[in-house]
Amino acid sequence: MTDPSAANDLRTRRPLPPAPAGSTAGRSSAPLLVGIDVGTTSIKAVLYEPDGRAVAKAVAPTPTHLPRPGRAHYLVSELWDRVVATLRDALNQVDDPARIASVAVASVGESLVLVDAAGEPTTDEVIAWFDTRTQPQAAWLDRVIGKDELFARSGLSLQPIFSLCKLLWLKQEAAAAWRRTVRFHLLADYVAFRLSGVPATDASLASRTLALDLPRLRWHEGTIREAGLDPALFAPLVAGGTPLGPVTPEAAAATGLPTTAVVGAGGHDHVCGALAVGVTEPGEILNSLGTAEAFFLPLAAPLTDPVVGRQGYTQGAHVVGGRSYAFGGLYTSGASVEWARDLLFPGADPGAGYRALIGAAESARPGSLGVCFLPHLRLANPPHDDPRSRGTFVGLSTDVGRAELARAVLEGIAFEGRKTLEALLAHAAVRARPDIVAIGGGSQNDLLMRLKATVTNRPHLVVAAEEASALGAALLGGLAAGVYPDVPTAVAAMRHERTIVAPDPELVPVYDAIFRGVYAGLYDAVAPVSHAISILIENDGMHGRDR
Repeated sequence: MTDPSAANDLRTRRPLPPAPAGSTAGRSSAPLLVGIDVGTTSIKAVLYEPDGRAVAKAVAPTPTHLPRPGRAHYLVSELWDRVVATLRDALNQVDDPARIASVAVASVGESLVLVDAAGEPTTDEVIAWFDTRTQPQAAWLDRVIGKDELFARSGLSLQPIFSLCKLLWLKQEAAAAWRRTVRFHLLADYVAFRLSGVPATDASLASRTLALDLPRLRWHEGTIREAGLDPALFAPLVAGGTPLGPVTPEAAAATGLPTTAVVGAGGHDHVCGALAVGVTEPGEILNSLGTAEAFFLPLAAPLTDPVVGRQGYTQGAHVVGGRSYAFGGLYTSGASVEWARDLLFPGADPGAGYRALIGAAESARPGSLGVCFLPHLRLANPPHDDPRSRGTFVGLSTDVGRAELARAVLEGIAFEGRKTLEALLAHAAVRARPDIVAIGGGSQNDLLMRLKATVTNRPHLVVAAEEASALGAALLGGLAAGVYPDVPTAVAAMRHERTIVAPDPELVPVYDAIFRGVYAGLYDAVAPVSHAISILIENDGMHGRDR
């Protein structure tokens, strides 16, 4: 939320750049581009002018089922119904839907839908990307192929969340559905398939499966066969922005989209967000802040040092041709804020609870009276590859109240981000500029952004792109429909307001001392206890499972 008292000396605004030559802004005949974002928290449909300005938007919560600890899933039917509803809502906000030239989809990267020969789902349940039931499958892949070998092939650290682990679990635990399955679609690909009837995936989404040959940008048939799977399960690979086909009459009837609109291949949400704000060149850093948080660094070529994978970092293919990226971040960034809001301000309306949380955190002294928070509420974050790590508060005393706990959560997110980023930048092949580009809902949290800038001692450039992941998808759709001739033209057409958040020079040494003296060693200090708790829960020693 906005903090006027701090805005004047720490935040400066840059004016919008002039409209690019040939801009269609303000012309009612300009084409409209639809971007859909199927995210962890919400599903969004946004209509954009070709200069990136949103003219209509609809948002609905992502229907997520949480039956027990460690388990989370979606239902295909509910996801599709929400996509249809948001599209119809957004389309109702414009006078002439026939102006829509294209539609493309961004989504979380690891969840998948199994389909039969007719394209119908063989099971309604979709394992959520952050679900950790697949730890045994990840351990099996380590024994059969090996973590370092999988990293060399795919660029990924072996973690249970990736699609290959989900496929192995479904093969074992959903045998009836598996026997009818002929292909799987990642979530963005499934929506595009429902819109166009064409099965395909792009390399940025395929990068999150563990089955992509990242150096060669093709499916790694050896990995697939060693995992005991049929290569035919994997959809054809196409470049992001490839035209898949027009909206089918059936999809048009369901959504209101015109059959003249082209469906383009979309991509992974964080990667689409990077495209939307022009983070495409090596040396640039994107911090994408949502329910999860990502540090995204474009690379000229994938990193080959196996230590990168052992630390939990992942890599993938950019939607910009010829570029790779390194990726590290926090699995529970915005999720930690929501958790703290509901815990500290129970019963409050979400908006009121959020404002109360930020207000309380603003009132606490820097350092939170010695309280530190480790934001490992689902998994450890890089540079630690540890699915059994757990979140932690340390430094509690009777002097500590809600304000200190609220601030400690935000400080912990900032400290964890610094640790994740610094360890990645320490690898010799990674170069970086001093500033960081920030997007996403979390970037609108002024206190968090001030803390992140101060803790890292790096200016943060907050880009006010309207739903950056959806916008990146819309740009890919625009490429598919020929609205833009190429990626540089699409990026140059964007007109985003940018706000610089500078480090607070008085607090930089304060937070540096806390980071070096306390936070840097916090994970190592509590990991044995976290492991003991996790093992007890896994063995039902704490009644962690339903009876």
